[in-house]
Amino acid sequence: MHSDKTIPATSNIGSYEERAASFDWSVAEAELGWSEGDPINIGAVCTDRICEQGLGAKLALLWEDSHGKERKYTFDELRVATNKYARYLQDIGVSPQDRVCVFMDRIPDFYISFLGILKLGGIAQPLFSAFGPESLVVRLQDADTKVALTTMRHVRKLRKIRQDLPNLETIVVVDCPDVSKLKEGEVAFSLDAAEPVEEFEAYPAWRETPSVLHYTSGTTGKPKGALHVHGSVIQQYISAKWVLDLGPDDVYWCTADPGWVTGTSYGIIGAWANGVTQMIYDGGFSSEAWYKLIAKYGVTIWYSAPTAIRLLMRDGKELAWKHDLSSLRHLISVGEPLNAEAVIWSEETFGKPFYDSYWQTETGSIIITNYPGMDVRPGSMGKPFPGIEAKVVDLQTHEPIDEPGRVGLIAIKPFWPSIMRGYWNNTPGYFSKFDRGWYLTGDRSSIDADGYFWFVGRDDDVINTGGHLVGPFEIESALLEHDAVAESAAVGTPDKVNMEVVKAFITLKPGFEPSDDLELEIMNFVRKRLSPLAMPQVIEFATTLPKTRSGKIMRRVLRAQEWGEPIGDISTLEND
Repeated sequence: MHSDKTIPATSNIGSYEERAASFDWSVAEAELGWSEGDPINIGAVCTDRICEQGLGAKLALLWEDSHGKERKYTFDELRVATNKYARYLQDIGVSPQDRVCVFMDRIPDFYISFLGILKLGGIAQPLFSAFGPESLVVRLQDADTKVALTTMRHVRKLRKIRQDLPNLETIVVVDCPDVSKLKEGEVAFSLDAAEPVEEFEAYPAWRETPSVLHYTSGTTGKPKGALHVHGSVIQQYISAKWVLDLGPDDVYWCTADPGWVTGTSYGIIGAWANGVTQMIYDGGFSSEAWYKLIAKYGVTIWYSAPTAIRLLMRDGKELAWKHDLSSLRHLISVGEPLNAEAVIWSEETFGKPFYDSYWQTETGSIIITNYPGMDVRPGSMGKPFPGIEAKVVDLQTHEPIDEPGRVGLIAIKPFWPSIMRGYWNNTPGYFSKFDRGWYLTGDRSSIDADGYFWFVGRDDDVINTGGHLVGPFEIESALLEHDAVAESAAVGTPDKVNMEVVKAFITLKPGFEPSDDLELEIMNFVRKRLSPLAMPQVIEFATTLPKTRSGKIMRRVLRAQEWGEPIGDISTLEND
């Protein structure tokens, strides 16, 4: 929806136009105290550097779980704790550039070990804790992961696939007081029990030294590992400061899971590179619980997702008004399009709008955004972040479009500090993202006469459910493992809260008949193998699926039917 409403800019950091006109990345480099040719290690930037600024006693982390258990860490405690992880991993044989997976819930150990891996010079591989064994194995196999850090709650998933991971040397369980419960190749590590490590010389990473390996879903084939570098902190730092408007007195809450890129780029790196106190909640969504946390901790900056905002809307303004949310001063959204209604509702409810921001796993940082100091047009993604050149390009020729309102692919001019430097073991896939001097996002948008971007949709079959991208190939592969399934196709179907959810079209093998029980059985079958996000919310049993004459299932035909869109050219369909 395009809204005619414009929300005037309110900011104390200057106008967007002024910043964009004169910006150069050297602004961020100077603030970080970095010069070309110097080493730069994200782990040290987020801990040691902050302590050297005299902020060691400042609170870095306010953590609470769904049972009310709390933990607090100052920046000096964070520095020592990350040193503990770095030293321990070094002692068990982790070397620079080894891949170390972090597979935990939103507990302090996730955030601390992530930075410890980077201090050591390892490549951190964060993974979503709800992943099932099949989602895990493909990512760990592809990365040749050497060590996995996990908890007793999740170690069983790794045990199921251990025989398929010959390069996984060690599983470190971080909450196991009874080592008799561990199996061969597993060790216990306790952050609290480990001896303090006051000094750890961070690995002298260079700007292009690999740092983080984030896996993202694709239309075909296995998930792709987007490789990032230590120099990405230059952009993550300045975008967190300017877009999230982080300042020295803020309490910041990023609701994203650290298994996804938002939860690391802005739930770890961007916040702590700015020396900001952040609150982290390890619990599920609840409007009541979230409002209580904001009031309890005096949250000032809130970075969340449209799905969560729509759930807050569902529960009504009156619930929000029962809580003291006066500490909030800036709200930002990410992960999927933020509809105009949500922006307007936010302003009416909290007295300020949610500012939409747009970026991808591959971009590493925010690239298009509504920015403090810019008028907000509800429903728009905003404008390119200073230092980013963004256009929409023709869907076929990939040439820039100058006509306002015409839909094309969002394209970004390389290179910027946080862009991925490759897909792990997939050079062709990486180069396919670039054409005619542009990085092609795979997302469609238009630009209005004033330079505001308006999101239209994805250009491929990847499903965006609740802000998380789910690849149809993985879902279809899991479906085909079920004894009853002959053929399958997974597409997105509209959903009021999540924008879209997974719908599976299935043909059955002889001897099986459609039923509610079979539908539920197949749903749970996928859920256990992949994750709750990948589980089909709807299953439609069919006698045939649309295919090309060569036998390829045409997902776009099914998706068009779900969304009421034109089916397009079907001349290649069999029996057309």
